[in-house]
Amino acid sequence: MKSRLPGFENSIFAIMTPLAKEYNAINLSQGFPDFDADPVLLELIKKYYFSGFNSYAPMPGLLYLREKLSEKYQTLHKHFYDPEAEVTITAGATQAIYCAITAAVHPGDEVIVLEPVFDTYVPSIQLCGGKAIPVQMKAPAFLPDWDEVEAAIGPKTRMIIINSPHNPSGSVLSKEDLLTLEKIVDKHNLLILSDEVHEHIFYEKEHLSVSAFQGLRKRAFLVGSFGKTFHGTGWKTGYCLAPENMSFEFRKIHQNLVFAVNHPMQHALAEYMEDPEVYLQLPAFFKSRRDFFLNNIEKSRFNFIPTEGTFFQLLDYSDISDEKDVEFAIRMTKEHGIATIPISPFYKNAPDQKYVRVCFAKSNELLENACKILSRI
Repeated sequence: MKSRLPGFENSIFAIMTPLAKEYNAINLSQGFPDFDADPVLLELIKKYYFSGFNSYAPMPGLLYLREKLSEKYQTLHKHFYDPEAEVTITAGATQAIYCAITAAVHPGDEVIVLEPVFDTYVPSIQLCGGKAIPVQMKAPAFLPDWDEVEAAIGPKTRMIIINSPHNPSGSVLSKEDLLTLEKIVDKHNLLILSDEVHEHIFYEKEHLSVSAFQGLRKRAFLVGSFGKTFHGTGWKTGYCLAPENMSFEFRKIHQNLVFAVNHPMQHALAEYMEDPEVYLQLPAFFKSRRDFFLNNIEKSRFNFIPTEGTFFQLLDYSDISDEKDVEFAIRMTKEHGIATIPISPFYKNAPDQKYVRVCFAKSNELLENACKILSRI
């Protein structure tokens, strides 16, 4: 059988997580919390699972939940998305990303991706017959050089994918970044896929959504995740916001891929979001974990700049080893019992840099044990 993704290898996550289990290591590699969701939300989920909502949900999603999302974006970012025509509930953010790319990218089209790039973007582009054009963001800031981005635009460029707060680096785009992007996409008539799954996890530097910029939102598929927001990554429930004409094309793909999403879960999320505080308190919640983690490795040999967003932190191990990052991460797992993620797999041609990514969305007890190990290395 001829492969649709020749040369594609297992995700680094599919390598490090089993390795962590094999060596009984503390797993700071994959991005999921080890603590449970709010008991209030869990009770709502239980209630709706036993309330008869076990048939298909409406194809674009439960209107009640779409209305809650529309209200949220109007309050936070001053733009109204029509819940009927411009909001779609998806089976996780990954499905939303795939649908957006499939709806927009045709064979021969080019899509600019900013490296280090989350690992689902490029395969989705390739499956559509498109070509990913990488532009590297430089350490330690990991922010786009917009002159380099614009220089990468050619006659076949269809879309630019952005991700802020950014995985894996934790960088957050500024107002100046988004205004510059707005000029570029207008000049070259490009679409945007904005991956904002960590929208509520930011610290000293506030997250700004493309929805707040008129010149961006009219061209953008905006993707979000309930699982990332409410500590339930296994729920695989997300959403896409886009102008009506773009949502119309998006839903063609969505309908033929999954049709509809977990029905009782949508009811539970909608009722839970009646109180905006459930997501407004998240920056402070995660900042306390970030600071706890960084304070406890302050005397280690790892160097770091506190992450601006997400629940990920990059650690520079250049004072510890000259190994390649994959080799270092594997040895850390096997010899020290702590699993991390190297960032070279997030590149087509990775620069020689010494970083691993850790997830601090963990209990304080687990983080304290992890920090003791990291401080001994």
